[in-house]
Amino acid sequence: MIYFDNAATTAIKPKEVGESVSKVLVSGLYGNPGRDSSEFSVNSGVIVNQTRDKLVKLFNVPSNDLVTFTTNVTESLNTVLKGILKEGDHIITTDYEHNSVLRPLAQLKKNRNVDVDYVTFDKESGLLCVEDFEKYLKPNTKAVVCNNASNVTGYVLPIKKISEFCQKHNLLLIVDAAQTAGVEDIDIQRDKIDVLCFTGHKSLYGPQGIGGICFRKPIPVEPLKSGGTGIDSFNTSMPEFFPTRLEAGTMNVPGIVGLSAGIDYLNKKGISNIKNYINGLVSRIMKTLQQYPEIRIYTPLNAEITGTVGFNIGDIDSAEVSQWLWDNYQIATRPGAHCAPRVHERYGTVEQGIVRISLSSFNTDEEVDTFLKAIKEFMDIYRRGL
Repeated sequence: MIYFDNAATTAIKPKEVGESVSKVLVSGLYGNPGRDSSEFSVNSGVIVNQTRDKLVKLFNVPSNDLVTFTTNVTESLNTVLKGILKEGDHIITTDYEHNSVLRPLAQLKKNRNVDVDYVTFDKESGLLCVEDFEKYLKPNTKAVVCNNASNVTGYVLPIKKISEFCQKHNLLLIVDAAQTAGVEDIDIQRDKIDVLCFTGHKSLYGPQGIGGICFRKPIPVEPLKSGGTGIDSFNTSMPEFFPTRLEAGTMNVPGIVGLSAGIDYLNKKGISNIKNYINGLVSRIMKTLQQYPEIRIYTPLNAEITGTVGFNIGDIDSAEVSQWLWDNYQIATRPGAHCAPRVHERYGTVEQGIVRISLSSFNTDEEVDTFLKAIKEFMDIYRRGL
């Protein structure tokens, strides 16, 4: 079997990730962090703090108290958007966004009268219309929220230019790094990203159920959840200081230690080495797909991209193509809408969907060979009208 759906989750992880999670679960040595002074609690607290420190280095966060753990990037984005935007605020986003941004914004528009504008992209080149940010600026604009890269096409958005716009107008920049954490060089201080939301189970190679938020500096955020923190227990409100303010309840220590092991893998391999390796595989795929006039490639040809390629074959439903690849070659791909409706509305693929393949450092040249062989066979069948 070949797994080409890493933009959804990396099914193949470094063995150290599973081993570290197993150790926490079966050793009987890890309790609830920050709840008492026993060795059980201390052991878990050490893991949590060490992982915060690793994320500080990975994303160049000013201090580890500005790293908050969540269950995934969806919770991170909900926490930030619903915790920052107030009645009557305005926010700018893009047509490239995932529903983890679009749906919270729709809720905020309905419940708090938050005004939302969407910067679109060129249908031919796939490039974001960055100049439109100025067009949508209003007196009540508070922030820009955008993904670092599209989960449908792999297009890496021009974060530097977006950041410059935000700096010019004193706006918060909130970035969804679901598709780039672990494969792109992310530096929140250099790029002046005020809030970075990430998930651990994709290119950070951690387990599912762990994510987080990194802040460039403390900003007022109303907590999405309230509950026990192990400190300041007689306060009826959540504590004011980070990261405790946004970390109600028992922490996911097995998930955090798995994330820690995933980051160790990245540091050992080198993110730039991983990126170059994946780019090499993607380049082979793109060059071959371009040889078929019947194939429409949605991934930009002249822009930075991740390990994701989006395409369609003629007017065939994307689900049919993906199912054929699985039935005949056991290649796992992703058809459909990918939880990014505005991308499909822009491209006119609402009904057809898009076939997406997405690679990780565990994919191989031999697997790419098999995929390209499968595409050739499918195209032969398609051209014969069978």
